[in-house]
Amino acid sequence: MESLDGTNWDVVIAGTGIQQSLLALALSRSGKGVLHVDRNAYYGGAEAAFSLQEAEEWVEKVEKQGGVDTYFSHASIRKNLEHTGEKAGLGPSRAYTLSLSPNLVYTRSTLLPVLVSSRCTANEQLGFQAVGSWFVYSGWAAPGDSDTSTTHIDSHLLRVPNGREDVFADTTLDLRTKRSLMKFLRFVGEYENQPEIWEQHRKKAFPAFLLDQFKFPTASHAPLLALTMSPDPPSETSTEFALPRIARHLRSIGLFGAGFGAVIPKFGGLAEITQVASRASAVGGGVNVLRNGARGVNYKVQQTPTRPSEGDAQRNLSEPGSGDAQTALIVQLDGGETVYADWLVGQDADLPLATQKYTIGSKPRRPSVALKSITIVDSPLSSLFPRTSDSSPQPAGAVVVFPSRALSSDQATDTSPETPPVHVVVHSGDTGECPAGQCVLYASTALPASSGLPLLDSAIVALLVGVQEDPKPCILFSMQYQQQSGDTSSVAAAAEDSPAAARVLQFPSPDLDVVLSDDIVSNVETAWKGIMGDDAVDFMRFEARDGGGGEEDEDEGVSYGPP
Repeated sequence: MESLDGTNWDVVIAGTGIQQSLLALALSRSGKGVLHVDRNAYYGGAEAAFSLQEAEEWVEKVEKQGGVDTYFSHASIRKNLEHTGEKAGLGPSRAYTLSLSPNLVYTRSTLLPVLVSSRCTANEQLGFQAVGSWFVYSGWAAPGDSDTSTTHIDSHLLRVPNGREDVFADTTLDLRTKRSLMKFLRFVGEYENQPEIWEQHRKKAFPAFLLDQFKFPTASHAPLLALTMSPDPPSETSTEFALPRIARHLRSIGLFGAGFGAVIPKFGGLAEITQVASRASAVGGGVNVLRNGARGVNYKVQQTPTRPSEGDAQRNLSEPGSGDAQTALIVQLDGGETVYADWLVGQDADLPLATQKYTIGSKPRRPSVALKSITIVDSPLSSLFPRTSDSSPQPAGAVVVFPSRALSSDQATDTSPETPPVHVVVHSGDTGECPAGQCVLYASTALPASSGLPLLDSAIVALLVGVQEDPKPCILFSMQYQQQSGDTSSVAAAAEDSPAAARVLQFPSPDLDVVLSDDIVSNVETAWKGIMGDDAVDFMRFEARDGGGGEEDEDEGVSYGPP
C-alpha cells in the first residue's frame, strides 16, 4: 500500500499490546478491514521485549518523556563492566530478549485455548516452557524437624509444597502442621461448595482466616501466601482474593503434564504472542503499520449510536458501516495521513488524549504502581530448576517469593512495618531469552521507585547468596523501571455525555499482576462482539486455509518445551 491517506477501514486499532493484537486477529479473520497502527518502532507496547541495545534505547526514551503519555518512568540501567572470572560475561545484544511483561500463564488460563483455536500455536509458532517450583525466602521457617532434605535448597530458600504428595514427603513439617495443611488443601480444592467455611470471612485478611479456621500458626502462612502471588502485604490480602488464586494454582498442576501448572511463553513473554497474533492478522487481510500512531479523531456523522449499559457491553453498539463514505470517524495519524473508520480501539496511552471513550472491562486491580527490575546473571542457577517429578519436563522457570518483612533488618518482627512482597520469576537459558549458562531474573514489588529500589536490590542479592552456587553468581546487567496503571475512571465518566462515545473503545491499562489475568481474553471478546454485532459467531475459532504455511499448517496444540 503506497499511502494510507484517504483509505477506509472498518476498524483502526491503536497500539500493539496483547489485547489490541488479539483483537486485530479476531476481527481480520472475521472479515473486517483492520488497520493496526503503533507509534513505536516495535510490537508489544507495554508487553514489548528488547535486545540489550533496544533496552538501552527504550530507557533513554522513557527518561526523555518523563512519564508523560506512557506507563513507564524512573528507568535506568546498570552494567557490570568489570566482570572477570571463568564464566562468560554479557553476550551479543541479540542474544537476549528481555520482556517488560514476563507474566506467568497458568495452564487453566483462558488465553491458551484461544491461542490454539485461533491456530496461533500451529506449526509451533508459539512455544511455552514449564514453571516448576515456587520458593519462599527464609522470612518463613517451617516448624518441626530441622533436618536437611531435598525440600531445602539451603538455609535461605524453601521449596513450597506443590500438592499432597509434596506435603507427605516434606521432612521439615511436623505431623500437626501436615494435618492442618492437608485439611486446607482438601478444602481449597472445592472451596466454592463450602461457603459456610469462608464466605463470612471473605473480607477478612487471609492470615487471620488461616489462623481462625485451620489453626495455622503465623510461621506457616508464607508458603500459602506465596501461592496467591498477591502484590499486597498479608494484612491487605483478603480471603476472597486468596482462595481462588490458590485453587487455580493447584487445579492447574498436571493439566498439560506432570509436575507443573504454569508456563511462560518462550522468546520474550507476551511480546512473542503479540507478534504472532499481528502476523496472523496480516494473513487475514489486516494491515500493520509501525512508527505511526493515532494522533486525533473527529466524528464524521452525528447520529447517536446506542451505548451499552453496564452489563450489556457485548451487544451491537450501533450498526457498523462498511468502510465507505458513511464511516463514523475521521482518524488523524502521526504521519499526517487521514483515514476513515467505523471504530477506533486502543489503550489510553495509544488513543488521542482529548477523545471521549467507552471503556471495555474495568480498571485493573491493585497495584496501581509497581517497581520492576530485569537482572542478567552469569549462572544457570541450577538448584532453582529441579524436575518436580520423574515424568515432568525440565522446568525453565521458577518463582521466588520474599514475604513481607523478610528483607527488613529486624527480621520480620511484629513491630516492623509491613511491606509488599517481592516476586522474582527466574528464567533459564532454555527460554531463549539469554545464552545457555545464564539466567534472567524478573523482580517486582508494589512500591514506587523511591522506596522500592532498595527492596528489589536486597531481594536479588539475597537470592544469589541463597542458592549457594559455586562459583558465586555475578550480576552482568540490571534494568529498573517503574510502571503505573492508567486511571480510566475519568474518561469513562466523560464518555457518558458523548453521543459517539461507543465508536471509540478503550481497553483497560496493562495489569501489573505477575500472573496473566483472564480479563484480557474477556475484554477482547467483549470488544469483538460489540463491533461484529449480529455476525459475532465463534470467537477466535478459525479453520485452516488452503496453501499451508505459518499458522495455517495442520499441527495444533501448545508446545511446552523439551521433556
